[in-house]
Amino acid sequence: MTPAETYFARARALLDRTAQQLDSVAQAADWFAATILAGRMVHVFGSGHSRIMVEEMWPRYGSFPGFNPIVELSLSFHNLVVGANGQRQAMFLENVPGLAERILRNYALDPRDTALVISSSGCNVVPIEMAEQFRRRGVRVVALVSQAHAAASTSRRSDGRKLTDFADLVLDTGAPIGDAMVTIDGLDTPVSPGSTVGGCLVVNALKAEVAARLTAAGHPPKVLTAGVIVGSARANSLFESAYDEHAHRLARLYATVGPEQGSSGS
Repeated sequence: MTPAETYFARARALLDRTAQQLDSVAQAADWFAATILAGRMVHVFGSGHSRIMVEEMWPRYGSFPGFNPIVELSLSFHNLVVGANGQRQAMFLENVPGLAERILRNYALDPRDTALVISSSGCNVVPIEMAEQFRRRGVRVVALVSQAHAAASTSRRSDGRKLTDFADLVLDTGAPIGDAMVTIDGLDTPVSPGSTVGGCLVVNALKAEVAARLTAAGHPPKVLTAGVIVGSARANSLFESAYDEHAHRLARLYATVGPEQGSSGS
């Protein structure tokens, strides 16, 4: 096979692998739907390129409010590569202990909340501590990792614990050890990663299951939808109402921030 054919074949295998997790996807969707129906938010976090899956969840076409995308630019702003705001700094910062607590200090978390923490290796300090901090606050955590890669990798955390050690449920992107999926003759390192493909499959499967549960409960979500499907007036109405709902949900996360209020919000 050509390199492109090899990649497509292995991407199809990722589809098969991720589809074997339907029971786990359904469990995560139950938790996430319950959070949204309670008027709360599902917190979605990923550093590095895991940011892609965070923004895949919300906001974009085919997505709906109820998810809080926590994107720290210092950990995921990659396009400059070198110099100020470069990749070296981002890779350093995602292994700084204590940063996760400072991120979550911005929110009044509640046990009705849930979280999706994404990390291909599950071994960098900040995603691990994000899951740990969520759990300390009574927030249920779903981890999305590349299980083969995570199992073969060494944690950067001093006690050796990984993201999966702080998860109530683990989902798998299906990507192989090292992530890259294609070997080229004459090149001693593989190319073309698969974790984003598998991760986006899982994220969108979750999204569909959550939408079904919200609709069945009598609260159909406000889905960002293209005008070519519903007409420009309806599309604009959906955009405005979806963003307004997001703002209202987010306001609850800020309303009681502070040590006097404890760790929970209304």
